[in-house]
Amino acid sequence: MKVLILGSGGREHVLAWKVAQSPLLTELFIAPGNGGTEEVATNVSLNISDFASIGNWVVDHAIDMVIVGPENPLVDGIHDYFLSKEELQDIHVIGPQKEGARLEGSKEFSKEFMMRHGIPTAKYESFSIDNLSEGADFLKTLEPPYVLKADGLAAGKGVVILNDLGSATAELHSMIQDSKFGDASATVVIEEFLDGIELSVFALSDGNTFITLPTAKDYKRIGEGDTGLNTGGMGAISPVPFADADFMDKVQEQVVKPTFAGLKEEGIPFQGVVFFGLIMVNGEPKVIEYNVRFGDPEAEAVIPRIKSDLLEIFKAMGEQTLHTIEVEIETASTATVIMVAGGYPEAYEKGKAITGDLETTDSLTFHAGTKKIEGELVTNGGRVLAITSFGDTMEQALEKSYKTIEGISFEKSNYRTDIGFDLKPSSASAS
Repeated sequence: MKVLILGSGGREHVLAWKVAQSPLLTELFIAPGNGGTEEVATNVSLNISDFASIGNWVVDHAIDMVIVGPENPLVDGIHDYFLSKEELQDIHVIGPQKEGARLEGSKEFSKEFMMRHGIPTAKYESFSIDNLSEGADFLKTLEPPYVLKADGLAAGKGVVILNDLGSATAELHSMIQDSKFGDASATVVIEEFLDGIELSVFALSDGNTFITLPTAKDYKRIGEGDTGLNTGGMGAISPVPFADADFMDKVQEQVVKPTFAGLKEEGIPFQGVVFFGLIMVNGEPKVIEYNVRFGDPEAEAVIPRIKSDLLEIFKAMGEQTLHTIEVEIETASTATVIMVAGGYPEAYEKGKAITGDLETTDSLTFHAGTKKIEGELVTNGGRVLAITSFGDTMEQALEKSYKTIEGISFEKSNYRTDIGFDLKPSSASAS
């Protein structure tokens, strides 16, 4: 099979790394890719928002499958575009059509979907410019902290949590009236704050059958102890120690199964990944959000644990034969630590030379914000490298990742030294 992966981050690098191992693969391309993906695939200069150019390129290169990494092309309807063109209809697109992508593309739609199908989540109300004053009144009925979410995609920055009612009211006006997040915050979802510990669960679906993958937990805040600004993710571990068999049974019965049953009941086709952003509250799962692609950096922790042929799984998803597949999972733990540019997630510089041992056998190094200039590897984004290691325990895996990081450097590099801090035995039992 000839495969094209869309995207340029760590998620896409780990997907390319895994797909490249498949005996089914004849040629692998990634658009636009990064400084590391060219080690396992051919980087292609394509704009992932330009569906016509992608379609033409796919036809010219006789591509059999397109794996969509980021959410924006899915929400914008790349799968629908392929289905609308006779010459593209037989190409497997891994990622849902536009209607299914609304699970991520619209917070309001996803909350209404959960309510219709009895899927546990926080209570909420949606507000726009037409009922802005009612939104301010609704805030007064809640206990702090206050959670405000831009309805649309806002590059991971559309969720604001505030402890002060006045600040929350001002933020509501900023999001809706002042278009703080552009069109994404024309509608804002206000919901109750859930106090618990978070985790992520991925499931793959062919539209009829689904397979659940290992649990993971990521760390979004820039600072130690989950402090400071939100980022795209500073690290992840898999599996999550507190997600035992009893809890995962609840996740399957109360969340995963009702989600796919609801999609089928509503006639929403879904061939792709559902990322369940969950929180455990008093031992019970609740859904914080849906995503319709692999999370990043969770993908760098979860995908290496898949021992089965990922391309074979994707092929079965496209052919709606997922029921014939048994996925084998590595029992060892993985820990991913992200090296970021100094100043991230605010202003940061690019073009810093990356030196050190990126080929160590102790860890897997997945590139995110890198590129090569005249053969030299340099930084090209806020999140630069994802270092993933295996271990018999989370602690062993983390120790390996941190040791590998000590041998890699670029100017003003930064990383969190406490990934997994809340999952030690004492933290897990307290949750």
